Amino acid sequence: MAFDLRKALEGFQPADKREKESLEKIRYLLSLSDKEDIFSRTRLAGHIVAGALVVDRKGNVLLNHHKVLDKWLHFGGHSDGEADSLNVAKREVEEESGITEYDDLGGRIVDVDVHTIPENAKKNEPEHLHYDIRFVFVVDKKDFKISDESKEIVWMPISKAKALVPPDSMPRYLDKADNIVKTLGKSK
Repeated sequence: MAFDLRKALEGFQPADKREKESLEKIRYLLSLSDKEDIFSRTRLAGHIVAGALVVDRKGNVLLNHHKVLDKWLHFGGHSDGEADSLNVAKREVEEESGITEYDDLGGRIVDVDVHTIPENAKKNEPEHLHYDIRFVFVVDKKDFKISDESKEIVWMPISKAKALVPPDSMPRYLDKADNIVKTLGKSK
């Protein structure tokens, strides 16, 4: 059964004001999907993207130092026309880290955020919005490979990662991942 973004967002509870505003913007964008290709980067005003934080059961996260944005981030990227955001997140994690074995936690959306991406003259892309659908994938094997999209990929404690990531929504996302890891530890 394909992932249904509208349905997945039905019960989603935002953690703060920023996330609530992002959720409203994403829902509005979804209402335009009959008229516009909201899953394509050709929609220059903004488009839906997806990704995932990769964590282990001990409270570590695999962070990606993104080459173009020069920021420590989760793995993620463009939908490229695919409406199944969970598949997009899986594809991006696999392409950017080489990780293919993980628990996607049933495809539950963990975080949403709408943020501005700066102009990229090399790609002829203007400043635009990313409507980011975010998941958490839990791994047992910590092996990875670095892709050409990254400067560096590093495992680190979630608590340390919060000091490296952009301060907008990433600390909130990491807190949610940390809570998931703690819950998994209790369920053993």
